[in-house]
Amino acid sequence: MDALGKVIGKAEYSGDRLQPDTLHMKTLMAERPHAQVLAIRVEKALAAPGVAAAYTAADVPVNEYGLQIPDQPVLCGPGSSVPGAEFVRFVGDQVAVVVAESEAQAAAAIKLVEVDYEDLPPLTDPVAAMRPDAYLLHPERGNTNVCVRYKIRKGDVDAAFAQADAIVECEYHTPVQEHAYLQPEAGLAYIDDEGRVTVECAGQWTHADREAIARALNLPEEQVRVIYPAIGGAFGGREDISVQIVLALAALKLRRPVKIIWSRRESIIGHGKRHAVLLRAKWGATKNGKLVAVQNEIIGDGGAYMYTTNKVLGNSTITSSGPYAVENVKTDVYGVYTNNVPGAAFRGFGAPQALFMAESQMNKLAEKLGIDPVEFRLKNALRDGDTLGVGTPTPDPVSIVECIEAARDRYGWKKRGKSSAKKKPKKSAILKGRGFAAGFKNVGFSFGYQENCWAKIEIYGKGEIERVVLHHAGAEVGQGFHTVIAQMAAEALGVSPRIVELRTSDSATQGNPGSASASRLTFMAGNSVKGAAELALKKWQAEERPAVAEFSYFAPPTTHMHRETGYSMPNFQYAYVAQAVDVEVDSETGHVRVKRVVCADDVGTAINPDLVLGQMQGAIVQAHGYAVMEEFKTQDGRVRTDQFSTYLLPTVLDIPEKVDAVIVEHPDPNGPWGARGMGELPYLPVAPAIAAAIHDATGVWMNEFPFTPERVLRALGKIK
Repeated sequence: MDALGKVIGKAEYSGDRLQPDTLHMKTLMAERPHAQVLAIRVEKALAAPGVAAAYTAADVPVNEYGLQIPDQPVLCGPGSSVPGAEFVRFVGDQVAVVVAESEAQAAAAIKLVEVDYEDLPPLTDPVAAMRPDAYLLHPERGNTNVCVRYKIRKGDVDAAFAQADAIVECEYHTPVQEHAYLQPEAGLAYIDDEGRVTVECAGQWTHADREAIARALNLPEEQVRVIYPAIGGAFGGREDISVQIVLALAALKLRRPVKIIWSRRESIIGHGKRHAVLLRAKWGATKNGKLVAVQNEIIGDGGAYMYTTNKVLGNSTITSSGPYAVENVKTDVYGVYTNNVPGAAFRGFGAPQALFMAESQMNKLAEKLGIDPVEFRLKNALRDGDTLGVGTPTPDPVSIVECIEAARDRYGWKKRGKSSAKKKPKKSAILKGRGFAAGFKNVGFSFGYQENCWAKIEIYGKGEIERVVLHHAGAEVGQGFHTVIAQMAAEALGVSPRIVELRTSDSATQGNPGSASASRLTFMAGNSVKGAAELALKKWQAEERPAVAEFSYFAPPTTHMHRETGYSMPNFQYAYVAQAVDVEVDSETGHVRVKRVVCADDVGTAINPDLVLGQMQGAIVQAHGYAVMEEFKTQDGRVRTDQFSTYLLPTVLDIPEKVDAVIVEHPDPNGPWGARGMGELPYLPVAPAIAAAIHDATGVWMNEFPFTPERVLRALGKIK
């Protein structure tokens, strides 16, 4: 529905929004990973031409925020209402903001803010940060930098290893990834006609943004309004606050509209990233191909603040044994505070890291046992009634077998016997290989959160339905959400989508939708829209004109993980995926070229097959960048790749040459028209599938990525 406006440039993003008499804001970031702010002087900035105000920590009523726990200052420095705000803990911590009549004046004035720092040693290695004698980054949170701890204890791992015929033990490293959404952080704040401080911005959950702003400004939530214009990508990176609170603060104090747009560099150093993770695994299987023991240790770099590290690593915990039935599991998971850029939500939400380990272990065990990797997966794949590592049955229907078979069949995967092992050309530097991997991930929020979502429908007309208005605050971040909910409303009411009008993403006029994350929005919003439509239709049939109805959908309940064993029913549903890939490796240059990706994804029911295809292709391209070329580099906590000229993204010439998407449909009994969430699924197996293909081509296992030419040549022993 939004395609034309975006193509012709008519769609308005938050950076396009403007009102008469608008002021402009600039941010001063710390630019140092760890320091104490001794003093801030804004007098010179205030005296500069056009400057209306400058704000520091002392100006924020409740100077803290955080999506999970309030452990981050809005502005760092002395005079804060909350202890500990005088410390900066990563390069993107905000220290002051300046507001002026023009953007140029604000940019000139921010350079005049004087800050006295006492630099402190940066703590950038999460393993070192776990030591008892490590410097405490958040002493108010306890006597350790370990901020997240999960365990799984299922069966008897030691006894199972004693009976295993093949054991694979390995250490893996997964990297940081930048979200690289096209629209940088931007927003406009003003006082609306009803006296509410209003922030128009990009985000993923209007009501969570409203709550954070209201808390920091010490206002009732009804005095804060959040509106989302068009959003230029998110991928999890907009779950956490960036510019919203300081914009609202300035608009509230100055009673004039205030606007900000971060530069790309500010965006890269100032918002969270995909967590870098260290993973250690020891897995065992019997000679007949039965996976019997899984032992994992996972250490996630949480960076300076919690953000969603607790939830991300909870998801890593669940997915760390892969979509397989195994009776003996021991897993230890740690999230650790460091002075790095915070680890945040990113498409896949902890599963890509855990599944790189799990699927690599499966491929190595298959090789050690002499079993085809697809056959090995099918022998161990979860089926209805099987229990996860957390000890409870996987919600039905479990479709990983169907996904593996669909990917196998579309690819044309053939088993290789010892005599039919492929022979590599002796003279060619181009080595070809194939790889396979699978995955699964939760749909919806986990660990005891009561999932819910609101919608409202109005039906207008006389004899027949002439017009439908659908109200929903769910975030359209480019995934096609608005199109899908309009389709769903039309389907439920038996009308054309052309007569459905949308009223979207305004916290003042709409109920809580939940976040555009966790592959949940189609599932949750679809059920809320369906429920509202059915109620409105009953009123319509009873001659009520207009017919108006609201509905909140509540998903099946989940439970918290047991502190010592992990036992839980952490999610009400999962979705499944499998992939096969072809790669070429240039043994002279180290360049990895992905020729073909076959992806089989169970979406439950494809509400809009074209949008599903777009999500599959986009996820694979994004995961390919993660696996092959995107390298976020830091040195002592300082970001070295702070521009797109140094943080290299795939272009159209770098992405896989062919994506062969297979839409598998096993309707979910609780999903709207059987739909499951799927936006994250195609991302999950890409890196381990490519790793397996590189091994097939070269004979070398690569346990760390991105698979850059330098790293590949080093693995091949051609450079040191």
